[in-house]
Amino acid sequence: MTCQLFAMCFGASEPRSLAGFWSGVLGRELIDDPHDGIALLPAEEHGFRLRFLPTQEKKAGQNQMHFDLTSAFPEQQQETVDRALRLGARHIDVGQLPEEGHVVLADPEGNEFCVIPAGNDFLADTGFIGALACDGSQAVGYFWSEALGWPLVWDQDEETAIQSPHGGTKITWGGPPVAPKAGRNRLHFDLAPPVGGDQRTEVERLLALGAELADTDPGETGRVEMLDPDGNEFCVLTPR
Repeated sequence: MTCQLFAMCFGASEPRSLAGFWSGVLGRELIDDPHDGIALLPAEEHGFRLRFLPTQEKKAGQNQMHFDLTSAFPEQQQETVDRALRLGARHIDVGQLPEEGHVVLADPEGNEFCVIPAGNDFLADTGFIGALACDGSQAVGYFWSEALGWPLVWDQDEETAIQSPHGGTKITWGGPPVAPKAGRNRLHFDLAPPVGGDQRTEVERLLALGAELADTDPGETGRVEMLDPDGNEFCVLTPR
């Protein structure tokens, strides 16, 4: 069995405040786990947590990854936008065109996200977080498909997307050109071995797939930090 996507992690200057924002937007329960810190629980059984980790590093440029939030009916897009603005989001311009229909916002710490209008066929079989839209190569899409055991659901013109066999959020990569990396990513994945699995075995498997070690000493945290083939940080945890 492959490892699971346990959480998507935000680096935040005020983790609890940012978690409160996303809890309000997504309607997810906020917990303070003694082992994993401030997090929002998954919306469905096979989903992933959102974790909020303290960082002193300033946000540098546009994030490599952002949420695409879906709308089940036409009015819901505006409802989501209005709720996010009340909670502290703001409108931003990343070069989107009016005819594209989606609304681009930033959360209180500047992390970009999009609210997609109803009727998007590609996101029709997902949840409220329809996609984690990433800037990345075709090769990194193939890597994450193998790493998570999620099949490719899109592979055209060097753009790729994967989705869990159980459904839910898709992870997409836009293909070349990939923007140069500006410091550490603000968002990263936490992976966990399956129940009864072994952290070291998973690390070795991911190395064989093309990842690299970023930190050879997990220290007290027990987390092994790695880099995917595009140089994006992710962590392998002990089994959960």
